[in-house]
Amino acid sequence: MNYACKYNSPIGEITMVSDGRFLICLSIEGQSMPFKELEFKENLYIFELTKKWLDEYFEGNEPKIKIPIKLDGSDFRKDVWNILLEIPYGKTITYGEIAKKIAEKRHIIKMSAQAVGGAVGHNPISIIVPCHRVLGVNKNITGYGGGLHLKRELLKIEKIEWSE
Repeated sequence: MNYACKYNSPIGEITMVSDGRFLICLSIEGQSMPFKELEFKENLYIFELTKKWLDEYFEGNEPKIKIPIKLDGSDFRKDVWNILLEIPYGKTITYGEIAKKIAEKRHIIKMSAQAVGGAVGHNPISIIVPCHRVLGVNKNITGYGGGLHLKRELLKIEKIEWSE
């Protein structure tokens, strides 16, 4: 059984999903929700921890709390999501830079930035796995599952500059 809890944030309602032990999804209002059957349960420890993390984040601070997460996807997607977890608060990376890191890790000549974009777009744990910190060439703001307006708001919170 998967459990859910709602969190009211400055950018809209966020749904947290847990398997009871790990955070497995964090979806901002407007993003797709991959889980259909959920039992709403407010008092799970993982949700209390995640709420504290989100409170710190939306106050404009880099959260220091470590959230136990579980990422479920292909090896390629997990490789991309793990690179996202390495992006420091307030910093960005491009799709091309991620593609280069994946190519190096897999000992291949080249990796498609578009393939990376697809993996980034399927990140199940928004904000905490910071897909909003991925920009296009020349710091151009590009795609975000909940819309570019949400990506802009998250970048503003971290005082990150971008190009339109």
